[in-house]
Parts: sequence; structure tokens; C-alpha cells
Amino acid sequence: MKKYLFLFVGLGILLNSCKSDDDANIPTDVVVQNFMWRAMNLWYFWQGEVPNLADNRFSSDAQYNEFLEATPDPLDFYNSIQFTEDRFSFSNEDYTTLVNGLNGISKSNGLEFGLVRFGSGDDVFGYVRYIIPNSDAATKDIQRGDIFTRVDGQQLTAANFGDLLFGDNDTYVLGLATISGNTISDSQEEVSLTKFEGVTENPVLVASTLDISGQKIGYIMYNGFTRGFDEELNNAFGQFIADGVTDLVLDMRYNPGGSVNSSRLLASMVYSTNTNELYIRQRWNDKIQSQFSASQLEDYFAATTNDGSAINTLNLNRVYVIATNSSASASELVMNGLAPYVDVIHIGETTRGKNEFSITMVDDPDNDYIFNAQRENQINPENSWAIQPLVGRNENADGFFDYTDGLAPNIFLAEDFGNLGVLGNPSEPLLARAIQEITGVTAKASFTPKMTGKVLMGSEMAKPGKDNMFLDKPIKLNYK
Repeated sequence: MKKYLFLFVGLGILLNSCKSDDDANIPTDVVVQNFMWRAMNLWYFWQGEVPNLADNRFSSDAQYNEFLEATPDPLDFYNSIQFTEDRFSFSNEDYTTLVNGLNGISKSNGLEFGLVRFGSGDDVFGYVRYIIPNSDAATKDIQRGDIFTRVDGQQLTAANFGDLLFGDNDTYVLGLATISGNTISDSQEEVSLTKFEGVTENPVLVASTLDISGQKIGYIMYNGFTRGFDEELNNAFGQFIADGVTDLVLDMRYNPGGSVNSSRLLASMVYSTNTNELYIRQRWNDKIQSQFSASQLEDYFAATTNDGSAINTLNLNRVYVIATNSSASASELVMNGLAPYVDVIHIGETTRGKNEFSITMVDDPDNDYIFNAQRENQINPENSWAIQPLVGRNENADGFFDYTDGLAPNIFLAEDFGNLGVLGNPSEPLLARAIQEITGVTAKASFTPKMTGKVLMGSEMAKPGKDNMFLDKPIKLNYK
């Protein structure tokens, strides 16, 4: 007997699998914990490594209920049943917020920034990476390269930046600062910003063709693998082809990841539309892995987008990728998936090291806890929580997947917080270094940054989708 599994994060799964259907004896105060445990017991990648998720962990309903009730806070409970080496599984008490975030929709003022500790104490400054078009920040006097040290008059520190920048305050006032050498000085300038619901970010921030001494170099700043903008991404590559681009700089320095399928499409735009060549292969936990044939676990390069448009491919055998520690999951997947076929010249810093994928889960046991937008009326109305657990790992055509320490650059170059430059401008330091590598012409300016530091976090990590890499592909699952 065959059944069919269609795995779409945000669109859903229909799956029959072995699970306990008897929730009648679950106390009402641990409904959330029960959902979390059952979903993790079935799907979690490290289910076999977590004793409390073992199939034989409980000898009775009473023992199971006692375990759930021992941790009354759902967030604490979810964290307690994760593998110790899991850095990326997360939860959200409102599944709609999480689903919207995965589709690039969030409550935002449009300011994208990084936070850096400076001085001898815990003081922190923020630097503006870019502004989302059509946002509140886009209407204010603030731009890439600006520095801020205060929020509502308070100095930012490692202890308070979360509350000041990512708390419940929809409006805050940033106090700007200046950098001179290694010295940061407060200024009198202030900018008021307000977060609004429903801000949608097009991840294709910049796409341009540079003519460097007659050599056509494509540059694309891609800030998230958002499936709703795959056509815009493909159109950008169509323009590169029309412009006669022979070399490509793919800038993912702030890209935290997203759709696995969007990564496959991007890789195809860079390299090939040969659907007989393997892009990546999935590896699930033992409960799930044994249900799939080899062909069902394999993703090949694509010839068309989801909407049926022909992929515009540059057919390159070399690509220059700008990536930093803020580059994660699907960004790293593109780099790793291309590596067996393309010479990937990585400029920047070591990436974050996230090689697992996830799916969105809600309290819909009849659908094996997988979120399906068409089944929202089947989600337990008493439980709005969602979890985004890591459920598998991707390996490339050579079988390589072990980059939990990140992908190291071929050419190390950190951003200079005092000289970030203009994205897409040939003089922007990281792009300029890539151009030098492409043309072989040494730049007149030095690439040695004057003001660097370890980024504590970027604003993308406060979004509902964080640095998630999620599956959105159809999978055929066979049962006997």
C-alpha cells in the first residue's frame, strides 16, 4: 500500500505514520508539552540521542503525564528535550507569526543592523547594514554605515540590547555616533523609528552589472531564501545574461537562510539546469529515513521555477561568494551544494555552520503535527504554539555535510565598521576584493580594515524565521 507525503513548510503535509492517538488522558495544563513531545519523538533528527524522547521512555500514562507536568513552562520544556549539540531548533507561541516570518513578512521598522561590543566593558554599538525599502526607516535620515550607541537615551550594553531593540516597544529613538580610527563618540543626532506589522522584504536588494575595464561582472545582494521572490531572483539572472555577464559576485554576507528549494533554484541559476546532476541529498532520523527510497531523498538542479519559468543560468564554473558569520543555513547549502561542480571563491569570514533543515510543527496530530495552511481549522484552538525543530541534514553530491564549525573563507576580510561602503559600488571593500580576484588588477586602496570586532548578533536573528532552513518540496513516502 502506498501513501503520499507532500512536505511544504507553510503549505503542509499529509502523512500517516506511527504515533499514539490517545491523548484523552492528557491534563489540560500540559497540552502544549504533549504536542511538543509527540512531534519531537517522531520527527526530531536526534530523537535517538535524547533519552527523554525514547519510544520506551515511559511505562504508563501516569508516568508520561508526570514528566510533562514537571516543566510547566512550554519554552523551558521544549528546550529540555533537545539534543545538547542542537543550536538552532526554536519555538514560537504564535504559529501565525512564525509562518509569516518564514515568508519574509514581519513586524519591522526596516532597519537591518549588527551589534558589536566595544571598549573594555559591556558597551555595545550598532551599525546599519541596510534599509528595507518601503519601511519606516526608508523615510528617515538613516543609512548603511551609520553607527548608534543609545536607545531612548540609554547606552546599549550586552545586557540590555535585547529589551531596548527587540522588546515590546514599537517605537524607539536611536542616538547616533561617529567612528574615528578605533574611537566611537556619541553625537547629538537622533532618529525615531517605528515597527509596523506586515513589512515584506524582497531579498534581492541589489542586482547590477558592473563594467570593469570591459569585463562584465554581475553583482547580486541576496538577503534571504524567500520562496515568494524566486521569480525576482530569476529575473535578475536573466538581466545578467542579457548584459553578457561572465563572472558573478554572490553577496550573502547577511543572509540567514530560508527555503531549501530557493537555494536549489539559485544554485541552478549559477551553475546549470541539468536535472540529472545531484544538488543535495537529505538524511533524516532512523524512523523517517527508512521510509524513503534513495531517489526520494535526492534534489537535482532545476530547469524551471515553481511558477514554471525557465531558469536563467549563467553556466559558471567559478563563482565569488561574499559570506560572513551572519551567513547561515541555506546560504551555506548553496556554497556546499555547488562545491562539487563549481570553484567557490569565498571572501569574508567563516560562516555560522548550520547544516540541518527543519519543518514547522503545530498541534494537529491527525496531520502528524505538520503545519498545513489548508488545515488551520484542525489545529487545536487551545494551543497556538509552533515548534521549528531540526529534522534532517543535507549533504552535497560528494557526501560532504560536516561544516558545523562553518565554512572557512578562501580570502579572509572582515567588514570595516568605519568604512562599510555602498553595497554594489565597486569600491565597497568586500566587493572590491572580489573584483581584484576576478580581474587580477591590484586595487589602489588597502583592504586592511581599521575598525573590526565580533558581531554579537544581527537584527535578522530577532525575526520569527531567524536562521532557519526549511523544506518546501514534495516527498513521496512509501508504507507497506
